[in-house]
Amino acid sequence: MPPTLLKARGQAGEGGGDAMDGIGSAQGRVYSAPSQACRRCLNHEVGGHRLTFTLGTHASVALIRAARYHSGISDHESPLSMSAVSDKTRVLTGITTTGTPHLGNYVGAIKPAIAASQDPSVQSYYFLADLHALIKCQEPQRVQESRLEIAATWLALGLDTDNAIFYRQSDVPEITELTWMLSCVCAKGLMNRAHAYKAAVADNEAAGNQDPDKGITMGLFGYPVLMAADILMFNAHKVPVGRDQIQHIEMARDIAGRFNHLYKGDYFTHPEAVVDDKVEVLGGLDGRKMSKSYNNTIPLFVSEKKLQKLVRKIKTNSLEPGEPKDPDSCTLFQIYSAFASAEESAAMRQEYANGIGWGEAKNRVFEHLNDHLREPRERYQALMDDPGHIEQVLHKGAERARAEAAPFMDRMRQVVGLGRFI
Repeated sequence: MPPTLLKARGQAGEGGGDAMDGIGSAQGRVYSAPSQACRRCLNHEVGGHRLTFTLGTHASVALIRAARYHSGISDHESPLSMSAVSDKTRVLTGITTTGTPHLGNYVGAIKPAIAASQDPSVQSYYFLADLHALIKCQEPQRVQESRLEIAATWLALGLDTDNAIFYRQSDVPEITELTWMLSCVCAKGLMNRAHAYKAAVADNEAAGNQDPDKGITMGLFGYPVLMAADILMFNAHKVPVGRDQIQHIEMARDIAGRFNHLYKGDYFTHPEAVVDDKVEVLGGLDGRKMSKSYNNTIPLFVSEKKLQKLVRKIKTNSLEPGEPKDPDSCTLFQIYSAFASAEESAAMRQEYANGIGWGEAKNRVFEHLNDHLREPRERYQALMDDPGHIEQVLHKGAERARAEAAPFMDRMRQVVGLGRFI
């Protein structure tokens, strides 16, 4: 999955639904975001090099990295560990920027990830995986529109951009530079074993193609390295992912270990995959898992009229009104419960036992969903009407991300022999 990819809790494969094809879905933490009171601009001169940072707690690591590098302090003797600067756990979530978010994405990935963004005990990184999107989509207009839609969705649903760092992958060029460095130490055999590549080869062989690599791009073949760079750039401790994405985290660990070994230093933390098996997977209109692949989704922010029409299309059985119905095998009840309190779910369960008719049940589900989504829908539309605000939010997030990434890559260039001569 290019990230749940952050799999923002991403089933980072397609979290709960398809929040993220690659990293942590759509559910991916060291230094708390600074308060307005403590944010300030610092012009700092180290070894004749003038550095400018917007400082809060999050920038302290960047400054230390830069100071160590420009002063010639060896990380071999005393490797820079971000955990030495802060005890906070770093969690990174990649958010795929193709497709329209649906209820399954929200319940399985977005909702838990947004809750995590509000946890002051962790430093969260959430990024729009737009470079990964180019692997699947060569339609520039669609890529552009989707980035806006996805960013507006997460902001409308309450992503805490004061505590979390929210940025576009393509706005942090250090990530692509690190990708190349990691590619140069990554064994080709490791990429040969990537699930996505093996599946594409298997499809070609099944189709009788003489060339097993027909239609396979270097983007598809090498994207696990880009994913590793996404994670290792910020030395993430934890990456929430779907079970099908564990391999990508294992690859990132392998690549980190090889780099550390070859260059004799503890430069990269070994990330840990976090799989939440309790995350709910919603059923779709046809009763199968809600997924874009099945064309059975209910988009999050469709109009009230369209939402009602889609709810009415949810597949049910032929039991008549008055006949008891089983809520545990019913997609309608599952969707209702995902947005209801324990008391509301218990009351609806009793209605099923009393033989509620399907028409009435669908009306109840629609009304409940509509009430729950009304305010986020309005915020989403306001954000879509003001792309400049979204751009501003992402720009600030990129500044915070680069305050860490730029000095870190200065150090990495020195490590691999590409540092300045003086």
